[in-house]
Amino acid sequence: MSKLIHSYWAYIVLIVLIFAVVNALIGYASKKEFKAKDLRLSLFALITSHIQLILGFIAYFTSTYFSAMQDSGMGEVMKNSELRKPLVEHPLMIIIAITLITVGFSKHKKKTEDQAKFKTIAIFYTIALLLILAVIPWGLWFKH
Repeated sequence: MSKLIHSYWAYIVLIVLIFAVVNALIGYASKKEFKAKDLRLSLFALITSHIQLILGFIAYFTSTYFSAMQDSGMGEVMKNSELRKPLVEHPLMIIIAITLITVGFSKHKKKTEDQAKFKTIAIFYTIALLLILAVIPWGLWFKH
């Protein structure tokens, strides 16, 4: 059940993150004023990604993959690409991506100029989005 929730919540995270990235890029390119709606969109992307991380941890530690890792050991997981991706590569890259979102949001708050705020969000959130897109298990995603 936790894996199912994690998978469906991922759609929300992706949609909100894409909106936040596009908003930041447009705001930066058009030299707009950074308003409350821009802050809220960036914050919502931060919050939804953190919820996804928590759901991911729950799904991870209750998964059959995790049980397999406990039974066979980490050495065997690293030799097996079918286990390594869900147990090591996906979680690590997602943690890095959500860390980038968190750092980007934190750094943008310290900026005093609107352009700098948009630029910071655009850079950090875009890199995070690309990392997330790179490690989504697309083959499993569309089986729900």
